[in-house]
Amino acid sequence: MRYDLRPMTQPTRGARETTRAASPEVVDLAQARDARRLREFQVRCSGVDEVNRRSLARLFQTGLIYTRQGARLARDLLLAHQHLLRVGDLLARIGELPEGADTGDAAALYAEAQSLLARTTELTARCGAVLARP
Repeated sequence: MRYDLRPMTQPTRGARETTRAASPEVVDLAQARDARRLREFQVRCSGVDEVNRRSLARLFQTGLIYTRQGARLARDLLLAHQHLLRVGDLLARIGELPEGADTGDAAALYAEAQSLLARTTELTARCGAVLARP
């Protein structure tokens, strides 16, 4: 605990009294936003990957994989998995960027990851629509 040994003076009108307290930790909000964005992308990727795995398992369980349409859907799920692997690689590269790196580098990587995730979601939705039919 710190004690202020200066003589006490009367504060002037409108002046604020300052106390010497432990300085709070300074948080860089830009870094916090970047970390949150990276975590959200990783969570989204793992969610889409889980949906793809269940869809592929369902294709095998129903025997639909042995049909022409099922084989096409399985290839789409494989392509979606490859996209997710690429997104994972991009997110790892974003996480390894130094603090002072150009924001354009991260923005380009995020843009590519976003487009791959959009394509993956489209492929997954196509498979989900076929598997939802009775």
